[in-house]
Amino acid sequence: MTTLSTTRNTAPDESATPEVSPTAFHNGRRGRFNAWFFTAFDGYIAHITQPHKQQAFKNIGPGTVVEIGAGVGANFGYVPAGTRLIAVEPNVAMHDRLLERAAQRSVDIELVADDAHHLPLDDDSVDDVVCSLVLCTVDDPEAVLAEIRRVLRPGGRFRFVEHVAAPGWSPRRWLQHSVRAPWSWVYEGCDVCRNTDATINGAGFTDVELVHRRLRHSFFVPVNTAISGIATN
Repeated sequence: MTTLSTTRNTAPDESATPEVSPTAFHNGRRGRFNAWFFTAFDGYIAHITQPHKQQAFKNIGPGTVVEIGAGVGANFGYVPAGTRLIAVEPNVAMHDRLLERAAQRSVDIELVADDAHHLPLDDDSVDDVVCSLVLCTVDDPEAVLAEIRRVLRPGGRFRFVEHVAAPGWSPRRWLQHSVRAPWSWVYEGCDVCRNTDATINGAGFTDVELVHRRLRHSFFVPVNTAISGIATN
């Protein structure tokens, strides 16, 4: 296997410092805010996304699993023991909490401080790729999905939970357009108007199981319109 550009599976208080790719980022206060936000609201976000994740992440691993946009480790509870987890997270501000949670959950991770447009992995080398609330933030979702398909082995699964644009006739779609620019700035690129469902369906997977379902009891109204599913390579 190709050597990862950034590898670290140690606790955050150890002296080793991971190599950070030029495509990683730290947006100062915004980066720190997002690291705090996703830590502080972790339980609430887990609650509103639970039905989606239970469906999309069922029977994951063991084997080699890549998580795109691992954040602060919100999905570690779905990863079984014995899994080789490669956590791709370009936001440097997230890393300490991500490693801390990995140590708490006894999850052995390899941290890649890079974005998902060019994964440092061999072709056909991964059993599962996981992402949740991530494809809204990447510059080129088509390119990221192509990378995911490249690294997945034949029959490998891409498991996703994402928010998407509301139907064009709905008041929620108007709200999404009205907050699109400031929301994207605060949440480091998050686009509330993306048709990620169509992008996944058009990415060339052999089979796509995709369910439209709102996030339950969520006060994050612009991102309540969501999808989840499993796409097989």
